[in-house]
Amino acid sequence: MVYFLDQKIDATPAFLELLQNLAPLLIGISGITSIVIFAYIVYRIFGIKAIEITSNSQLHVLVEKMNAARKIIEILFTSKIWLPGVKTFIDDEFEGLSFFDVKEFYKGKSKLAIEFLEEKKGYDETETLYLELKSLLYTEPKQKNLPKSIVYPSQYNPGILEKWLEHNTGSGLWYNFGYKFGDFKKALHLDALHERHQDKIMSLATIVDPISFEDSSFNDVFLSKFGEYINKNLIPKLYEAQSNKQSGLSRSLQLVYILFACLATIGVLLPLVSVLFQLPAIILICSFSFVISALFFIIISALPFLTRSADS
Repeated sequence: MVYFLDQKIDATPAFLELLQNLAPLLIGISGITSIVIFAYIVYRIFGIKAIEITSNSQLHVLVEKMNAARKIIEILFTSKIWLPGVKTFIDDEFEGLSFFDVKEFYKGKSKLAIEFLEEKKGYDETETLYLELKSLLYTEPKQKNLPKSIVYPSQYNPGILEKWLEHNTGSGLWYNFGYKFGDFKKALHLDALHERHQDKIMSLATIVDPISFEDSSFNDVFLSKFGEYINKNLIPKLYEAQSNKQSGLSRSLQLVYILFACLATIGVLLPLVSVLFQLPAIILICSFSFVISALFFIIISALPFLTRSADS
């Protein structure tokens, strides 16, 4: 386009005067188009902000639910429901071993995990459940030991959420207290949990989901249902909510803003300065060329572009 207009001026000197006369029209078209694009950007930003407010509200609720679920896990983990020796066996003899290491033993990254699986244990395989509950109290994917005070964050590390999802963390409660409770009931002493702690667990359960656990009582059925809930419902929803949380403008909106800035600069300011200060003709030629090309681009790509923008 620049080459064509430049050749036209060389062939017809009066064409430059025509371009100068058309400069106000160019500025007007560019200005109106810029205003429309800017209005669209503002509209999209306010729309994104409204979505973010809703998403943040939903995310906050899910984080609070997860914190309540982990408080239940902490009570179970530190209770006396375990066979004597389970805690010593895991926390002392296999200090630094994580549930994720055991689940990923086939990768050969943890010799400790292989030793754990090979060593004969006399705790009816409740050691794995103990490790699983311990992993639910982690806040980092590579964490090996628990702090003295369990952390309940305002936002969860995506890495730990991915680990929980990858290894179906929480399903051990369903397996041990539901599907195979007949095999494990002698090794998991629910009666050893103080009644005050049972009441606290049920109170926390109503925070996790007041509908699902409204009429529940503390027993093996509740723990099975609770494990299935956090495994199939809570953790996936929390991971999705955090993954969908947007930061800054989407790529499509950034491109729209670049188009707006270029139109305002090259289509309005540049021709205005060119006419006022009688700058070289090539500047006016570039302005006309860019605006014509930009308008052509907008016309042919408006529908698919807006569709992609809406989807983002």
